[in-house]
Amino acid sequence: MNIFYLILMHGVTPNRLLSYNFVSIEGNIGAGKTSLATRIAHDFNAKLILEQFEENSFLPKFYKEPDKYAFPLELSFLAERFEQLKQELTHRDLFTNFTVSDYFIHKSFIFARKNLPDDTFGLYKKLFEIISETLPRPDLLIYLYLDVDNLLKNIKKRGRDYETYIKAEYLEKIQTSYLEFIRQQSNMRIVIVDTNNLDFVSNDEDYLLMVNVLNRHYEVGVHLISPKSEQ
Repeated sequence: MNIFYLILMHGVTPNRLLSYNFVSIEGNIGAGKTSLATRIAHDFNAKLILEQFEENSFLPKFYKEPDKYAFPLELSFLAERFEQLKQELTHRDLFTNFTVSDYFIHKSFIFARKNLPDDTFGLYKKLFEIISETLPRPDLLIYLYLDVDNLLKNIKKRGRDYETYIKAEYLEKIQTSYLEFIRQQSNMRIVIVDTNNLDFVSNDEDYLLMVNVLNRHYEVGVHLISPKSEQ
């Protein structure tokens, strides 16, 4: 069945989706951030901002030797993400309805907190705070929650050679870091979505459930949603 027919049947149109100008879709490695952001942007005429991680030469080196390459990796990611977001978010696209990204600048802080030793992280944190304050925060942050076993399945399925070094323990650390960050936020709209029983990449009905999650009004604070249980 055509996805646009499904969307119209549920009372959602491209002009009606979202009351938010800037939406960030976040999650652990392999959660489906890029896939969901790309599809939302395509179906609802949104400006799409995708992280250019494949251009970072430190990433494959980091997975092999994390202690050696953690600091240059995190610094390079911070610089690249800041430059991209500053450029994309300061130039409003008059021909799109809103902006959707597959990352939030605080992703840099979240990963660095787990990847760097305390003394190095202290220096990194000062730099991050100076940089991040100059960027707008998203009107809505979606966190795609997926169990580590399912993350590993997705990572294996997409077949990036350098990701074969990723272990379950590392994903657990990153998941914990994300959730710690979310718990500390009091001035953002954050929605944690349990996606363990969803396949929004290849199943249109599941994708529509995610569209409906996005197409709601949320008060400032953290909201927990399990779309399958709401049916």
